[in-house]
Parts: sequence; C-alpha cells; structure tokens
Amino acid sequence: MEPAEWVGFCRFRRGDATVHGFTGDLGLLRDRRFTLLLSARTISVLGSAFAPVALAFGILGLPGATATTLSVVLTAEALPMIVFMLAGGVIADRLPRHRVMMAGEFLMAAGFFALAVMLLTGWTPMPALVTAAAVSGIATAITFPALTGIIPEVVPLDRLQTGNALLGLGANASRVAGAVLGGGTVVLFGGGWALAVSGAMFAVAGVLIALLRMEAGERPPGERHSVLKDLRDGWREFSSRQWLWVVVAQFSLLVMAVQAGHGVLGPLLAKETLGGPAAWSAFLAGEAVGTIAGVLVSIRVRPRRPILVAVLLCLPIALPYVLLGLDAPLWGIVAGAFVLGVSMDVFGVLWQTTMQREVPAESLSRVSSYDMLGSLMFGPIGLMLAGPAAALFGTQGALLGCAVIVVLCTLATLLSPGVRNLRAPELTPATSH
Repeated sequence: MEPAEWVGFCRFRRGDATVHGFTGDLGLLRDRRFTLLLSARTISVLGSAFAPVALAFGILGLPGATATTLSVVLTAEALPMIVFMLAGGVIADRLPRHRVMMAGEFLMAAGFFALAVMLLTGWTPMPALVTAAAVSGIATAITFPALTGIIPEVVPLDRLQTGNALLGLGANASRVAGAVLGGGTVVLFGGGWALAVSGAMFAVAGVLIALLRMEAGERPPGERHSVLKDLRDGWREFSSRQWLWVVVAQFSLLVMAVQAGHGVLGPLLAKETLGGPAAWSAFLAGEAVGTIAGVLVSIRVRPRRPILVAVLLCLPIALPYVLLGLDAPLWGIVAGAFVLGVSMDVFGVLWQTTMQREVPAESLSRVSSYDMLGSLMFGPIGLMLAGPAAALFGTQGALLGCAVIVVLCTLATLLSPGVRNLRAPELTPATSH
C-alpha cells in the first residue's frame, strides 16, 4: 500500500498519542496482571517453540521409527485440537478464564512430561505416545479461546491494541528464541530432555496464570444452558457479523495456501535450487524479524477501518511465494519473507483487537473458537495437496499457485460491505482499570 493510501485508511490518533505515546503504551507493563499474563504467554510460547524440533527428532530417533511414526503422533496432537476447539470456547465462556488457561497450561505440561519420560526411559509404545500427544492437543484447544477472552478482562479498552501488540512481541521473540534454543537442546541433550524443558515451561506459565487472581464479579455468570445451546448462541454471534465470517472464510483458503507453501513447497524448492536448509532458515529468520518489526507498527497505527486495513495487509503475504516461484535471488526472497512477517503481525493485532471490542465478553471465547476452527480447517488439505501439485505443475508453479490463491481470496473478501465499512470506536484513555 502506498503511503498516501495508507493515510487515507489509517490515522495516528493524536489524542491517544499525546496522552500515551510510546512511554504511555509501555506503561501497561507496570500493570501487575498484564505483566503476569504477558510473562505466562511468552514462556508458554517458548515451550511450544521447543516442541516441534524436540518431538520430531525424539520420535525419529526411536528404534524402528519412520516418517509414518512421526506423522501418526503429530496427527494425534492435531486432530483433538480441532475436535475440542469449540468445546474449549464454551468452557472459557462458562468458567473464569484464568482458571481455564491455568488448567490448559498444566494439562500441556502433563502431556509433554509424559512424552519426555517415555523417550528418556525407552518405553515408547505407540498407544502411549499417541495418548500423550492427544493430551497436548486438547490442552491447546482449551487454552487459546480462553486467552482471547481474558485479554479484555486484564487490559483497559483504550489500550487493547497495545496489549495485543505487546503479547505478540513476547510470542514472536519466544518463537525465534525457541527455534534456536530448542535445536541446541536437542543436539546437546536429546529430544527427551528438550521435551522435559518444554513441559517445565508450560508448568511455569500455569503458575503465573494462577497468580493473576482475577477479582470476583468482573465477568458476571450468565444463565446456564446446555452445551449445544451455548454453541448455537456462539454461532449466532459469529454468523451475525459479516466482517467476521467473511474474513474467517478468507483465512480458511489463505491458511491452506500458506501451509502448502511453508510446510512443503518452500523447503522443497530450497533443497532443489537455493542451497538447502541454510537458505530456508534464512527465509524463516527474515519472517521472524518481520513479525517483531510488525509489533512497532501495530502499537502505533490506529486504523479508522481496522478490518479493511487488516485484509489489505493480506495481499503482501503472496509476495514471497511470487519471488520463490520466479526464481528471485535469495536476498530478495528473504526480504519478501520479512514483509510477510510484518503484514501478518499487524493483521493479527488489528483482528484480535477488533474482535475483543465488537463481540460481547460473555460470547468472546466461543466466537474465537469458531474463528480458529474455520481458519485452520483447510490447513491439512494444503499439506496433502502440496506434493501432488509440485509433481503436476513443478515446485515453482505450485508456489505461484499459492500466491494466486492468497490474492484471489483477499480480493474477494474486499467485496464485503461489512469488511470495508466497519469503523473503530472513538475511545478516550481510561483513567483507571
């Protein structure tokens, strides 16, 4: 987007900037509850970032293990996450969200400690590995909807965007650090010990969430209903907002393309023509740096039409796939990955903040669970189709196809009046929390 066009869609709210500024924004870190939530989330994501390398090499290092073994374990983790996501939203809307998050973190710790013990002792029957992986998947389904809902309970309304951005900064930094530290731990001590470290991080995150001590009465309990009625009510809140379900539909296709490009096609092209793992590591590093840089943008930008700006920021996601498909030099591809990282981070902050402002607090976790379920449901299809697409069209052709999917689904989303016209509310700085 050109700077002049950006000014047309966005503004830096002078009133907020005068009262807050960067110093005022960072002043949110003086709030005890936000600091606890930020610390817990950062440590939890660090544990999650350890897990992929630790689990992959730990499982593949087992006697007789094959790629199929790893696939079965990863599927056992992914499927329960999808199946229980809606239930996680209902639970988080019914119960105190900090307790739900705490339970999810401790359940995650239990799953990873179990995997670690099995790898360290050598007792690794497949049913036990699958069960432990499934526990971690269920824990993820419980934790994420509660996280979306708890942020407005901790952060003042006028600082929601800053709070989401700072949480994103902690998570992005943890992903970068975890990828490096997790690999080093696996090399030095083995996958079992790396999984034990992950479990310990989840346990620490659970303790920090327990220390939040949310005040009674901050979220009054509503009338109790059956789970099915809660799900129907959550669906009504979700489907009644055109901007919400349209963008989720967009992301079901966009995530499918990104999963194919990042999970299979990008690494395959790196192996074929770019020099192997080092080149793909450079790509991922460029993307990671972009997500961190995006935080600085997302803290300060205040779009009048946040969803319109967020959707427009999806167009640059196609850039690295175009560069990969056109055989661009590695430095250009890494630069494209940086742009992707910035775009995705700012999108995420604008999206979360808008949902938290527009959706009633008593339904927010259920709506978030529909959001996550819809956005992720076609991801496995992208992974399955990537290999056949590369064989049929060539790796570069398949990557260009991913770019086309991203652009077309984004342009289609812009046809929605709800996406184009939703305006952010005028807010005044809170004098107290």
